[in-house]
Amino acid sequence: MIVVTGGAGFIGSNIVRGLNRTGYTDILIVDDLSKGEKCRNMNALRFSDYVDKDLFLADTDRFLSPKTEALIHQGACTDTMEHDGLKMMALNYEYTKKLFEKAMKKKVRFIYASSASVYGNGIHGFSEDPRNENPLNVYAFSKYLFDTYLRKNRAHCPVQAAGLRYFNVYGQQENHKGRMASTVYHFYHQLKQTGEARLFEGSDKFLRDFIYVDDVVEVNLFLLDHPEISGIYNCGTGKAESFTLIARTLTELMGQGKLKTVPFPEELRGKYQSFTQAETTALRQAGYTRPFTELKEGVSLYYEYLDKHEGFFPYEVREEEL
Repeated sequence: MIVVTGGAGFIGSNIVRGLNRTGYTDILIVDDLSKGEKCRNMNALRFSDYVDKDLFLADTDRFLSPKTEALIHQGACTDTMEHDGLKMMALNYEYTKKLFEKAMKKKVRFIYASSASVYGNGIHGFSEDPRNENPLNVYAFSKYLFDTYLRKNRAHCPVQAAGLRYFNVYGQQENHKGRMASTVYHFYHQLKQTGEARLFEGSDKFLRDFIYVDDVVEVNLFLLDHPEISGIYNCGTGKAESFTLIARTLTELMGQGKLKTVPFPEELRGKYQSFTQAETTALRQAGYTRPFTELKEGVSLYYEYLDKHEGFFPYEVREEEL
């Protein structure tokens, strides 16, 4: 069995789908469905069972056994504008630390989601070096702190313990994320509803490392296939692109719309990463060789999900369900 926390969420549900594509279905999804619409993300997935995140943590010994192959921890509070530090640290740091300790005690491999936000404004670079890390908000700090905790304890881990620092991930199954959904998702709906894609002033100079969610899944599956690999790795394409390119690609795909510039939000000043670009050397040296999806291709693939399936995986009735 493989446990996927956050399995009803954006990246987690894509990882479950990726496991399904390999023929694997013995999966326990752990999540929090207080936001009930997330259940739609599980409609097209094949898995053994679902359990609430608090019940899972309270009775981990029952769910983690010698037959558990790995715990892929994707559950987190991902709202980078959340100011409640107590909530953020409880969900992203304390919860992760407890899961990690229980997994190591049971000798269950632990693969978890970190974030490129730990690099802050990136003035020192984007390689996996503590000297480059300078989180600008409590979300980034919560991710940074667990990365630091792993580094301190990694030498004592009896099995694989690996973290992936996600850069700007976009793709299917993110409808529930609201304001934290990707720029692709927001531009698509803006263009459809108003005929305009709204970009912040200076967006032509804001460059981010945008990575299609299918690539994120492949990197997770790579770690799953290589239990000898531990440590913290960037999960980005290594190529910075503009928000403007996303908006223009969508107008071409939709055959309509224009770009509109709006003032830069005051609440984001000093907390906004205007440039990100993953240093991929460590991941490549670890043996990951697949090419990453080019931004225009990834936007086109995601557009198909948005246009034909409301952004979800299409549900398919299986023979065993008839």
